Amino acid sequence: MKLTREFKAGLIAVAAILLFIFGYSYLEGTNLLKSTRFYYAVYDDVEGLGTSSPVTINGLQVGKVTNISFLDETGDIIVEMGIEKDFQFSKTSFVKIYGGDFIGGKSISIVPDFKNPEIAVSNDTLEGKTEEGLLELVNEKLSPLQDKVEGTVVSIDTLMNGINRILDKKTEDDIKLTIANLSQTMQSLSETANRVNGLLDKNASNITKSVNNFEKTSDNLSKISDSLSTVEYKKMFAEVEETINNLNAVSKKINSEEGSLGLLLKDKSLYNNLDNATRELELLFEDIKENPKRYVHFSLFGKKNQPYQED
Repeated sequence: MKLTREFKAGLIAVAAILLFIFGYSYLEGTNLLKSTRFYYAVYDDVEGLGTSSPVTINGLQVGKVTNISFLDETGDIIVEMGIEKDFQFSKTSFVKIYGGDFIGGKSISIVPDFKNPEIAVSNDTLEGKTEEGLLELVNEKLSPLQDKVEGTVVSIDTLMNGINRILDKKTEDDIKLTIANLSQTMQSLSETANRVNGLLDKNASNITKSVNNFEKTSDNLSKISDSLSTVEYKKMFAEVEETINNLNAVSKKINSEEGSLGLLLKDKSLYNNLDNATRELELLFEDIKENPKRYVHFSLFGKKNQPYQED
């Protein structure tokens, strides 16, 4: 059987139409070659969610958003999702809009509830929820920061106004003079530091000798300290204590009128007698010096001794 040209043209046209329908459906999120289940969720705000946005379960993409439209005059929005995977979930599972950045990119996640045994079927409506996206989190974090920045700006503005009121012509001149004086002071300090460095360079050898002498002195002190650490302090203190006890015993004997020294110190009459005897001896010695003939008689011819005559 020979195909006519018209039949071929019609066949090509039908194939093109079918291909167009298939391509359009695929772009809309519907794969005509797979069995697709449809579920719905209602939101008051879809936050930029669009058709063909991915639908995931536990992070795995299982379908796409196939349609978004207003539900009624209240402004609520109904979202249609096409699920191609055979994964089953219950009727009490909920659908959450999440993610997104500054240019959109929202997605839908089905959070399954495994406690309810009643399985959701195609065309069921699930509970819709919205998770805070990046913009909401940024706004939440930036709001307190914005308040602080605004408060800081106000404080800075107040401070600048106060500074402008304080900085009159005289104050500005005083500040300039202070800065100039400070510059001179810093220059003087720099010159002083240079002179000190010069002195240190000139006396480097003397400083080195002084440091060496100090080290030797420190070593000697360390040796002395080591020697002192070996002294038997207990024995030395015991000997000192014994000496003090002996002195105390001697002192007690003197004070107790025992012995000649104690009697001499305590008995006043004995002291007076000794004093008188000492004085008489002194007078006798003086008289012997002045009149020796009274006490010493010497004769070559055996002359008799003359009796003593008192002056």
